[in-house]
This record gives sequence, structure tokens and C-alpha cells, in this order.
Amino acid sequence: MDKASFTGIVSGIILIISAIVIGGDVHNFVNLPGLMIVVGGTMATTLFTFQFKDVVASFKAAYYVFSEDKDDPNRMVSTMIKLCHVSRRQGPLELGNIKTKSRFLKKACSLIADGSSEEVIRQALRTEIESMKMRHFIVQDVFRKMGTYSPAFGMLGTLIGLIQMLSRMEDPSTIGPAMAVALLTTFYGSLFSTMFFLPIAGKLKARTILQVINLEIMFEGAISIMENNNPVIVYEKLSSFIPAKIRKPLSSIRPVGA
Repeated sequence: MDKASFTGIVSGIILIISAIVIGGDVHNFVNLPGLMIVVGGTMATTLFTFQFKDVVASFKAAYYVFSEDKDDPNRMVSTMIKLCHVSRRQGPLELGNIKTKSRFLKKACSLIADGSSEEVIRQALRTEIESMKMRHFIVQDVFRKMGTYSPAFGMLGTLIGLIQMLSRMEDPSTIGPAMAVALLTTFYGSLFSTMFFLPIAGKLKARTILQVINLEIMFEGAISIMENNNPVIVYEKLSSFIPAKIRKPLSSIRPVGA
């Protein structure tokens, strides 16, 4: 589980609820029609904007943010160095037998084992990276749009509440409570936008950047193996993707079978 995401969302909710409890009655912040307007309106507009499969994919990705730890680029550099050793010792054909969960890495190894030209490998892998960026952009955009829609529907709910309040102006004692209920939808819209939708979009963008870094490491590693570079040169190329302070030294990477 991503501890940062979990800590952020839990601490944020606790602080908001605590502020509400300290400042007054929790029941004053509960309004079912307001929730229906904000949540229902946001979801309806989102479904109108995007394809249903894209919305489903975005919520699956949001679950991924909380359930999966970040992939360490150092681990990917180590993997590529080990593959470099395998290629130099046993030949490029052996890369076709490599077992990995990464489809991208499996594709790169298969292309090398099949004797594909460097240009073919570059085009195939680069297309894969660009396609992934576009898919992830759509997923992120779903939450960005929801972060835009929810405050708008909150304001819409407030306007509905004000209209209903002004239609009953004959009783001045009802103005205060009615105004409070009207403003609740604006509160709901801002809360969902700033506490959930926009942070999730930002987190997904950060994860995409990290995934792109890992794919670039695999891409450059595959080309380096294709050029039959030695492990030291491959390491120097790939470690450039990682900040110097957190790079693992080449001496810590043991070749397969060593």
C-alpha cells in the first residue's frame, strides 16, 4: 500500500471532521439533497464527457494508487544489468526465455532474441511508451474534470437552495437555517474537488512519470544490450535516470547465477 496516499487521505479527513466537531454539530453538515446534486451531477457529467470504459479504468487506477507501492527505478536498472550479463554470457537468444511480469520488458527481450534491427526495436518500444502516456492522460483527465465539475455543481446546489429560501421569505426565522443548507452544497463540491478528485489526478500523474522513467530505463537498456555494451557502460547510461543521492552502486548488482 502507498503509505503517503493513505496517510494523506486519512489525516485530511480526520482534521476536517475534527474541525467540524469542535466548531459545532456534525448534523449541520449533513444534507442528502446536496450530496445528490454534487455527487450525482458530477458523475452524470463525467459519464457524458468520457466513455464509460474510461471512467471505469480511472477508478481502477485510483484503487491502484492506494493499493500498490511505487516501482523503484533502481530495481529496473538492476534488472537490465542482469539481462546484459545474460546476453553477453549466453547470447541474445537466451533473452527470449526471460520470465517477467512486465509486458514491455518481455516485448523488448523478444525483439532482441528474434534478431530485430535496432530501428525496429526503437520504433516498437517508443510507440509503446507514447501509447501508455495517452492512456494514462485520459485516466488522469477523468479526475481533473471531476475536480472541475464538483465545485460547479456545488454552486448550482447553492443557487437551488437560495431560490427555495427566497420563495419562503414570509418567515424570517427560517432564513438562517435555509442559508446554511444552501451553502452546504458548495462545501461538498469544494471538499470532493480538493480532498479527493484533484489529489488523485495529481497522484496518477506522478505515477505515470515514474512509470515512464522505468520504461525509458528498459528502452535504453534494451538498445544498449542490442549494441553489446558492457555492464559498466549500461549502468552509467541507465543510472542517469535516477537522482545521484539514491542511486545504487554497480557493485551491489549481482549477475544472474553469481
